[in-house]
Amino acid sequence: MVCAIARAMVINPRFVVADEPTSMLDVPIRAGVMELLMELRESLGVSYLYITHDLAVARYMCDRLAVMYLGKVVELGPTEEVLHPP
Repeated sequence: MVCAIARAMVINPRFVVADEPTSMLDVPIRAGVMELLMELRESLGVSYLYITHDLAVARYMCDRLAVMYLGKVVELGPTEEVLHPP
């Protein structure tokens, strides 16, 4: 996984689409990958479109959240505002 992240970051992108990047990983590895992505966001100034079904991961990783249902955005806003109340 780290090699895939390194390959993506070597071209110095401004925007990365991450579609379920940690869904099949064990919890300790998942936490490490998420921490790495957060560090890269800060140090490189990269933005992510982070696609996930896990709201706990979304809360940790995202500043803004869009909820989709049947292919349409039904909620959009700052993460905490979208999650409370659901």
